[in-house]
Amino acid sequence: MNTNITMSLPEVKKYDIIKKLLSKELNGSEAAELLKLTTRHIRRLKKKVSKTGIKSLIHGNRGKPGNRRIPDKEKKRIADLIKRKYPDFGPTLATEKLIELDKIDRSRGAVRSIMINEEIWKPKSKPKETHREWRQRKAAKGEMVQYDGSYEHWFEDRGGEVCLLASVDDADSEVWARFDEHEGVEPTFSFWRDYIERFGKPNSIYVDKFSTYSMNHKLAKENPDTLTQFERAIAELNIGIIHAHSPQAKGRVEKLFKTLQDRMIKELRLAGISAIKEANEFLEKVFLPKFNAMFMVEPRSKADLHKKLNEQEKKKLDSIFSRQYRKVVMNDFTISHKKNCYQLEKIQPVTICRQDIVTIEERMDQTIRIRLRGKYLNYRLLPEKPKKINGGKNNLQWVISKSIAHVPPADHPWRQVYNMEYLKKLTKVSK
Repeated sequence: MNTNITMSLPEVKKYDIIKKLLSKELNGSEAAELLKLTTRHIRRLKKKVSKTGIKSLIHGNRGKPGNRRIPDKEKKRIADLIKRKYPDFGPTLATEKLIELDKIDRSRGAVRSIMINEEIWKPKSKPKETHREWRQRKAAKGEMVQYDGSYEHWFEDRGGEVCLLASVDDADSEVWARFDEHEGVEPTFSFWRDYIERFGKPNSIYVDKFSTYSMNHKLAKENPDTLTQFERAIAELNIGIIHAHSPQAKGRVEKLFKTLQDRMIKELRLAGISAIKEANEFLEKVFLPKFNAMFMVEPRSKADLHKKLNEQEKKKLDSIFSRQYRKVVMNDFTISHKKNCYQLEKIQPVTICRQDIVTIEERMDQTIRIRLRGKYLNYRLLPEKPKKINGGKNNLQWVISKSIAHVPPADHPWRQVYNMEYLKKLTKVSK
């Protein structure tokens, strides 16, 4: 039988002082002062140690099962539920779903312990990273909004890869998100128009250097006036734009995607959603209100820097969130754009001159508007020009091909006559 007794350092110190008390090296008042206990409790400990020895200083429940431990039967039930319904869930999300769907209210630590013991989940070790400076959150809501897109199989094998466009407020971590096919100009325009109409214009937007948000060509970088369609639209709304030089710089939105890739995929699976339209409805009505209530923080300032649109800006939204191109008016008052030719009408709200530069707007509703000095011009689409024969290619062959005329064989009579004359000349020269 193992008679070893495991004691903590405070218990060892307590035992040493009680031994000195028993050997009368110390009195009760001195022992009480050293152990920060009352003299009454010192007398109680002295009596216990003199009667049962060192074991009396150890708590009686040490080594025994806890009174609040989860019964083995319940542990097995929890483990079976997780294996069957939430096999790829982390401890936090599994705990939430056990409470929400299965009415099992246990702490995250207890569920985590069960998942580790049953080898359902393994803790992840964090890789070593380069040193980075901490940046304090912005003080006020709307002061800076981080924005990005994440391509992922959000519907797993129930649908293809789609893009989740998401923004997170730097001050309080409020999230707004929408699903779309890709991260191009039209989805980004649609996202931000919806955001601005709902919440107002933020003071600035923090984005990466993806081609939708930044001109990455070398020549374009040298010209600060060269803007993408997104940069131009944001500038017209008087919203600042900040470009991050690394993913870690806008870490809040990157961390958001890591969390959503763990949680949202599973939530969509439990809800049986596999299409973008239904997923966006689920985001707006169910997921985001609950997610924000759980993860939002209190901003340092009570001010909200989102600015509501005025009436003039509301009227210009269709124009602002459109693809815009600058074109030249030709001598016959036509404008060419993407293989189409537009004839400007005679009656116009503004005077037009040849070689004027107009702005063509490709709007989100697929309509075309032509603008000059703030006025929209009247035009009509001209029929397609007749195509050239063979696509305009000239079939004349300028390279002379090799002659295919008959070549006499080596034993042809005229070749023999030539050879005889040549031999005679050689004979005369030798003589």
